[in-house]
Amino acid sequence: MESLQEQLLPIGRFARLTGLTVKALRYYDELGLLRPATVAGDTGYRLYSSAQVARADAIRTLRRLEVPLDDIAVLLETDDPLVVRSVLVGHQRRTAWRVAELRAVLLGLQPLIDGKEPVMATRAETLDPEARRRLAADLFNKTWTLMEKPDRTAADDDEMLHMAHASRHHWGEIESGARLARGEWQCSRVYAVLGRAEPTLHHAHRCLELCESAPADLEEFDLPFAFEALARACGVAGDEAGAREWLARARAAREAISDEDDRALLEADLETIGA
Repeated sequence: MESLQEQLLPIGRFARLTGLTVKALRYYDELGLLRPATVAGDTGYRLYSSAQVARADAIRTLRRLEVPLDDIAVLLETDDPLVVRSVLVGHQRRTAWRVAELRAVLLGLQPLIDGKEPVMATRAETLDPEARRRLAADLFNKTWTLMEKPDRTAADDDEMLHMAHASRHHWGEIESGARLARGEWQCSRVYAVLGRAEPTLHHAHRCLELCESAPADLEEFDLPFAFEALARACGVAGDEAGAREWLARARAAREAISDEDDRALLEADLETIGA
């Protein structure tokens, strides 16, 4: 009994040992995350075992990474690596969204700090057409860079998807021609990379509709690439007959592309479609 008492630590000493505050330890006790080894019957003092230090360290580490308490409870009670990965990846995604939001805040603050924009006159409509054009192009290129990234993470997938839609949005604010079709084409390709059939098909059809409306700035490669998008989308959806049909139309249409580089790019893309 005496050796057991020697292994028990009062809450203050346990707090100093683990780097947690007494207040936090009381709260974790209430939540069931870290209950004391025993509670002295005569005083109500919480006593902790030295064997609980590892659990306390895990909680402190996860809280430093801002993992929610509900997620910490799951992590502490499972030994399934798939569950652990799922919980941590979910937190990583939420953190990535917050980082993106904060990055937008920082970018918005800098013109005010530099005196390039007045505080009182700042409005959401201050993006001029040239700024939107730069944003749309930059987002398009960054989306493509992420698509080609070999070790893309789940957070990268989210960023890639949101950037593709943001690029298409900004083109839509200033354009009504072929760039909209190319924006739809990229959205379709991103969803194809992610293996999501329904939105892949939706954006591929929108790309074709916009090309068939024959905008004045349509290039020779736009329509063949719309066919390519539909062939790829059908492949993702498991529609082999549809994929073969659109692939044949894309191969026939490539003959109308006079620029050798554009034709080679289309041919390389068509080779990646299994049909």
